[in-house]
Amino acid sequence: MKSINQLVSKKPWVGWVIFLGTMVVVFVLGILASSIVERRAEAVFAYTPVVEFEDFESRNEIWGKNFPREYDSWLQTSDTSFKTKYMGSVTIDFLEDNPRMVVLWAGYAFSRDYNQSRGHFYAIEDMYKTLRVGAPVDGEKSIQPNTCWTCKSPDVPRMMKELGGAKEFYSGTWETLGHEIVNPIGCADCHDPKNMNLIITRPALIEAYENMNLDITKVSHQDMRSLTCAQCHVEYYFDKKKYEGVSYLTFPWHKGYSMEQIEQYYDEIEFTDWVHSISKAPMLKAQHPDYELFMKGVHYSRGLSCADCHMPFHNEGGVKFSSHHAVSPLKYVNQTCQVCHREDTERLVADVYDRQDKVKESRVILEDLLVQAHVEAGFAWENGANEQQMKKALNFIRAAQWRWDFVAASHGGSFHAPLECSRILADGIHKAHQARYELAVILQSLGVAGKVVYPDISTKAKAQKYIGLDMDKLRADKQRFLDEVVPEWGRLAQERQSKWTVKNI
Repeated sequence: MKSINQLVSKKPWVGWVIFLGTMVVVFVLGILASSIVERRAEAVFAYTPVVEFEDFESRNEIWGKNFPREYDSWLQTSDTSFKTKYMGSVTIDFLEDNPRMVVLWAGYAFSRDYNQSRGHFYAIEDMYKTLRVGAPVDGEKSIQPNTCWTCKSPDVPRMMKELGGAKEFYSGTWETLGHEIVNPIGCADCHDPKNMNLIITRPALIEAYENMNLDITKVSHQDMRSLTCAQCHVEYYFDKKKYEGVSYLTFPWHKGYSMEQIEQYYDEIEFTDWVHSISKAPMLKAQHPDYELFMKGVHYSRGLSCADCHMPFHNEGGVKFSSHHAVSPLKYVNQTCQVCHREDTERLVADVYDRQDKVKESRVILEDLLVQAHVEAGFAWENGANEQQMKKALNFIRAAQWRWDFVAASHGGSFHAPLECSRILADGIHKAHQARYELAVILQSLGVAGKVVYPDISTKAKAQKYIGLDMDKLRADKQRFLDEVVPEWGRLAQERQSKWTVKNI
């Protein structure tokens, strides 16, 4: 201190420098403190509830009163204008785009109708319209169980609670709860209304962890940002042996998450989704193993979650929040990919398409082989083949198509894990060749080698006619259902929900 005083006495301007420097530091610290206080105040304002509602509240617009930014971003899932090279949010008729799939799913409801999934906003509407669930009119029952509602609405956990549990909810056919399940995927599917913490609302995921001797309550917050998605974006099957007459939703993770481990589990319990109407092969139908394939990719290994890329952080009015416009990351490359990757947008998008293109090439090869195998197997049956002769070939068809479907049914799998998808498809191509070899031997033994006539399936209509579908009747029945039944469901739901308690705070 003495030396400073001496310096100042000799050079008075030094004192002014020290004084001004101190003022600058104080000013900067003041600005920082003000900013912190302001952000805290904004956070309190942003997350201070303005309405109070019951735990069972499944109307997204009510939650939106307390969380307007998140709700406004969720509403953007109604936008179906964004299109990538292969998917996006636009409506795509996959069967028209690729009629081979009609033959691959012959005898199964997916051969009737398979469209690109639109945003969460349309989950209920698309469920009503799809031909896969049938058209319950004039007292007829749906061809699908109530279990099909499980991933479509926050009304599902509410109804599970009201009915007494998952078993009770899964009982019965799809139309019996149509007047109750009316709100599309939203807030109550993933958030605890008391504190907004992420929660698991679907029993199947909790039970899957228990089957692997894991405790889902011990996972990290970052893991929860994927697991809330994994409640639905996974492979699953309906266990009809657990409870008689109940299609109990089950994740086949008992041996692990990989394609082979799931297949091994299905083989051991002798599970079959359906018997192919042409080849008579005992088939497996992959649903949408998005989480399983994501776990095989580089982004998962680097610690990213689904939300990091599909629900990126936005800033509005100085408030940072997670966008609930769950959409392809290519919609907001600057807020998703470029958070980590410093390349130009065009380069990043080109890299994505390059991976998808290469996986698609292998997928198409496998599809062609599988169509030929199904047709050849059907021809063998027509010419007197017996079950013992056909068993090996049909098992190869089952295995090959399971590999194709595990990739084809996933959303974004060709980007999430392009190496794993390519490996799976390569194995599928190998098994399809094995199936066709076995069938060639059978056809030779029956004296009809080289006489197979392959159908013209150049359009969806031709392919559906080939497998024997009466599409005019299916569409007419569905339209009657949409005109007569759905409006009544909406009326009953509106009448009931108008009585739910919502209080201003």
